[in-house]
Amino acid sequence: MPTLLEDASGFKGEAALQFAPATEAELVAFLQSNHEPVTVVGALSGVTGGAVPASGVALSLAKFTRCDIAPGSARVGAGLLLADLQAAAKASKQFYAPDPTYNGASMGGTIANNASGSRSFRFGSTRRHVLALRAVFMDGTVREFHRGEPIDFDVPAVTIPATTKHQAGYPLAPGMDWIDLLIGSEGTLAILTEATVQLLPAPAELLSGVLFFPSEAEALQAVDAWRSLPQLRMLEYFDAESLNLLREVHPESPRCEAALLIEQEGDDTDYLDDSPIDEASWFGTTDADRERFRKFRHALPERVNDTVRRNGYMKMGTDYAVPAARNAEMIARYRELLDPTGIRYVIYGHIGDAHVHVNMLPATAEQARQSQQFLHDFAHEAVLRGGTVGAEHGLGKRKRDLLHLLYSGPEIEAMKAVKRRLDPRWLLGQGNLFPCEPASSS
Repeated sequence: MPTLLEDASGFKGEAALQFAPATEAELVAFLQSNHEPVTVVGALSGVTGGAVPASGVALSLAKFTRCDIAPGSARVGAGLLLADLQAAAKASKQFYAPDPTYNGASMGGTIANNASGSRSFRFGSTRRHVLALRAVFMDGTVREFHRGEPIDFDVPAVTIPATTKHQAGYPLAPGMDWIDLLIGSEGTLAILTEATVQLLPAPAELLSGVLFFPSEAEALQAVDAWRSLPQLRMLEYFDAESLNLLREVHPESPRCEAALLIEQEGDDTDYLDDSPIDEASWFGTTDADRERFRKFRHALPERVNDTVRRNGYMKMGTDYAVPAARNAEMIARYRELLDPTGIRYVIYGHIGDAHVHVNMLPATAEQARQSQQFLHDFAHEAVLRGGTVGAEHGLGKRKRDLLHLLYSGPEIEAMKAVKRRLDPRWLLGQGNLFPCEPASSS
């Protein structure tokens, strides 16, 4: 009987077989005898359908849980949970900089999608922190790649948006690193079994806070003023409707029109002196405070997902980013298009990177249809402003049609040529990024 699978967005699929090897040798032997599509499922915490198979084999690397901590680095298995790496690094007085909102994600999944999170404002995405990768290709070949090792075939340079975050398609460039090619390839080029990732020294002192503002305009002004502050390493946004949704589970939060979640190193807070933040804003310096604020932030996508599912629809959320100078303009455009429709929506997320998520909460079939169209319309608006159609979640199966908004036909064909080279039977991650291609094209 087929196994039904579903990711965090509500995207559904099925697999004829589930396979969870305990060793790399088992994985290699399976691939060498396999003729069916293979999808690496991870923790199924994604929101684009990338880990949801349409058929074939659902491959789990949950048994690959290696976690060896060393000064400045960690060797991790693909099935290790991000939370477990974070705890182990903390015990050694270090930390892993990428921090996707959901720390129950698998390390393999975060690498396959070049995940980032709230600290990307300061530290960048996963790609910046991977030192080595171990990859198994579909013919059973196993290779270990180290930072600085160039690919051994020719590719052209493709468009890279002028944003601080970008995760859509392969970032092709002549002589690029193998590591940079495989990270963010969304499970379409190789199966990543292990990685060596960079760890940073834990800061001596951290201040966190949720700062509430009387208006959105004042919050956006603060973002522009604070973005260049060297001590800040987190700058997250909540609009008024986000705060309304959060108040259902956090009734203690004040009634304001916007909020910013910050985290900084050191105790220099002079920049707050002239800011119009509400006196009920929250501050903290302990691990417990930071965990409280993390849960507050994480409760929002949970509430969004719950609301959409109760309404009977899939999640309708954007993952677009624009250059920082176009941030306020893009938010205004979102509101200009959505407000007349009556669709309930929230805007929140990584505003330090000009990367906010617009999540629509359709309550009717017509609103769901409109919301689906808005996903395409907003992507077009972001690209017009020099932005990207995928900042951190990838495109998977749900959003692969957005690839052509960002790249030319020849650029997409160059990406497909890499796919054919490394997976000539077109079996791995089938349907992610590109429509399925028949084996005869190899």
